[in-house]
Amino acid sequence: MTADIPAPAGDPEDGAWSADRTRRLTTSAEPATIEAAHAAGWSHRHRDVSGGWLRPTVFGAVDGLVTNAALIAGVGGVGVSTHTIVLTGLAGLVAGAFSMGTGEYVSVTNQNELVQAEVAVERRMHAQFPAAEQAELADTFRGYGADPETAARMAAAVSADPDTALRVHTQTELGVDPQDLPSPIVAGSASLAAFSVGALLPLIPYLFGFPSLLVAMVITAVALTAGGTAVGRLTGRPLLRSGVRQLALGGFAVAVTYGVGLLIGTPVG
Repeated sequence: MTADIPAPAGDPEDGAWSADRTRRLTTSAEPATIEAAHAAGWSHRHRDVSGGWLRPTVFGAVDGLVTNAALIAGVGGVGVSTHTIVLTGLAGLVAGAFSMGTGEYVSVTNQNELVQAEVAVERRMHAQFPAAEQAELADTFRGYGADPETAARMAAAVSADPDTALRVHTQTELGVDPQDLPSPIVAGSASLAAFSVGALLPLIPYLFGFPSLLVAMVITAVALTAGGTAVGRLTGRPLLRSGVRQLALGGFAVAVTYGVGLLIGTPVG
């Protein structure tokens, strides 16, 4: 449904707009319009881009997989015992998982604390210089394309509610929503769990009585490709390209570590 907008006062044509200059707004908030759009296949849901869980999960899983696969390749390539490989792999899993989990927790916590500190600065400026902050917001709206009068009205409407004004200023100036910050607990837990799962995969043949470095590397290759493909599906990137890229990067790390093990390792009888 659309609605005509009358010509503004003082228009050179005294409001007599021609048909081709008639401006119209789409009132998409009406339920009937939304239902019709849904029926036509309209959707406006976005993927999670805040980094709350996706980034630490993906990073943790890939890091665990590549780290432990490279570790196993490095020590297993020189002929150490199965017991040593399992012990090394499990130690790498536990140490890496807790390192990733605590690191992600501290990182997100520090980031949130930085945001809150900047929000506190913005809140103080609003309390001390409300007119200047409103003028700054009007400038921002003009930068988005609004004419000065409209920008001033929008800034006044937003500034009428201090909480809304603070949130809008924070979003426009810092690029974050202070009411929707990622959770350190979620990020840390996701990273720890994902690293553990990733690090466990190369150990599977050794834990189930098939001590074969080749099998471990095949499992790693399949997991890297599958993980890259899954990320491609989440991000909308080409699936094959994402899978091959992940395989190539992980394979390079494993190959380098295996080569180092061959150079400096001493085979055990």
